[in-house]
Amino acid sequence: MKELKLMKGNEALAEAAIRAGCDAYFGYPITPQSEVLEYLAKEAHARTGMVVLQAESEIASINMIYGAAGTGKKVMTSSSSPGISLMQEGLSYIACAELPCLIVNVVRAGPGLGTIQPSQSDYFQAVKGGGHGDYRLIVLAPSTIQEMVDHTKLGFELAFKWRNPVMILTDGALGQMMEKVELFPHIERKFELLPWATTGKTKDRERSIITSLHIQPEKMQETNLHLQRKYRSIEKEEIRFESRNCEEADVILLAFGLVARICKKAADLAAEKGIKVGVFRPITLFPFPYEEINRIADNARIFLTVEMNAGQMLEDVKLAVNGKLPVEFIGRMGGIIPTPEEILNRIVEINEGVTV
Repeated sequence: MKELKLMKGNEALAEAAIRAGCDAYFGYPITPQSEVLEYLAKEAHARTGMVVLQAESEIASINMIYGAAGTGKKVMTSSSSPGISLMQEGLSYIACAELPCLIVNVVRAGPGLGTIQPSQSDYFQAVKGGGHGDYRLIVLAPSTIQEMVDHTKLGFELAFKWRNPVMILTDGALGQMMEKVELFPHIERKFELLPWATTGKTKDRERSIITSLHIQPEKMQETNLHLQRKYRSIEKEEIRFESRNCEEADVILLAFGLVARICKKAADLAAEKGIKVGVFRPITLFPFPYEEINRIADNARIFLTVEMNAGQMLEDVKLAVNGKLPVEFIGRMGGIIPTPEEILNRIVEINEGVTV
């Protein structure tokens, strides 16, 4: 039976991890995501036996995830932008070793230490592979606290389906705000040994070795080609998006996460002025819904991409549109959240034929 609660985003995500049967969490506190670690430290072990450890650093955290994921268990970490940067080498190792795990980035504004205010400026890092080598994360972008919960469960499912790390890319506002959520029933922790998990040799099983190190270039190329085939399969099977009134709109707003909610309000305000506005929200940032964006571009007059960054998803939108129509942009940085009125003003300008 589902349970209804009023919860802060970070705590709702942590509760979802417990209910999803997570076996271990390794992390380090950083604003604005510290409540994830705090909630798990208070709640998790007594309820399910889940291991919760505050590591000495983010680098230690991601390497603990690497080791624990190799045992075939459900493991996760969370951090915020500078901390996720420190994890990039470990993420590259984990992706090459094809280990399932969940990483949560509650984004704060940068570059540098920046500010603790919300941002979407880690899009490139998450979607393009912030570490070294040709690898990809599956990236989910929730826009509500309910999706923070749902994407935690989904993230573990996708991680094990594809043996690939999954990132939830959220932000400081969603992490700190409170909303009503429906919590899914508890999923029991599983204790069976998965066939690919690392283990010593026994009378019933050969030794299993997990590594991202392949000295011979032929073997390294073979590994890379296998990974690329997997990523192409993910692109075919796992694209998720939300499309609202896009089929007959003159102006289509494109946004992910928190900003998509603001765009919906701006679209409602525009409708009151008689302007047809649709909203398109990618839910998976990788895989990105290129084909669907290209399709809806056939009927619209102009796209307006809105982000809390300098124009990162904008590049993928332009690739998807492939020159079919103009793509305008609104970007807010430094932790400033765009307002519905700001977006509405740009919609009105576009509708009157004003370009920038």
